[in-house]
Amino acid sequence: MKSNRQFIDQFLSEMKSIIDTLDRDKIDQIIEAMYETWANGSRMYLMGNGGSASTASHLVNDFGKCTALPGKKRFKVMGLTDNPALITALVNDNGFDNLYSEQLLNFIEPGDALVGFSAHGGSGKDKAGLWSQNLLKAYMIAKDYGVKTIGFSGYDGGVMKDLCDVCVVVPFHNTQHVENFHLSLGHLICNRLIEKIAATEGVEPQFLSCAAK
Repeated sequence: MKSNRQFIDQFLSEMKSIIDTLDRDKIDQIIEAMYETWANGSRMYLMGNGGSASTASHLVNDFGKCTALPGKKRFKVMGLTDNPALITALVNDNGFDNLYSEQLLNFIEPGDALVGFSAHGGSGKDKAGLWSQNLLKAYMIAKDYGVKTIGFSGYDGGVMKDLCDVCVVVPFHNTQHVENFHLSLGHLICNRLIEKIAATEGVEPQFLSCAAK
């Protein structure tokens, strides 16, 4: 058995290796897609299952609050993971696969953006069947409505890698690492959006990130 120190060193070494393999161009494209959504006054919806649901919920907070600069246009951000009454009603009556698509149909318009987080990207299965089919169905409906589709995946990217308009993959076979980096990438993107939103209004973007408060 490894010592604690050996385990710590290995875990952190793996994180370093992941940083070197991330696709910077995909991250850049996601920043621009989200910025365009804000600039057009459109809505952005976030979704995920399990740990990825908490990532979506966390980033709804960050994208909605931290980009709200004094006197500037607000970013219309919605979480599809956070209303227990609605979620349980939809799962009970419409099935788990329709959880996110049914919520989308109340709001979506062309120009909106749908953002999903999934470690396996909609591939693989467990006792309940195929994973994350609710995300994939929401993406397909979003495309029918002219909505931009953005994905954060892991492992080999899964179905999301090809289904989404743009998808950044954390190319590592460990769910905890994938989820860690999805949140970190969300923070990176949010901080860049703060700078870009501030710059469009001629405001110096120093000390505008959530971390600086």
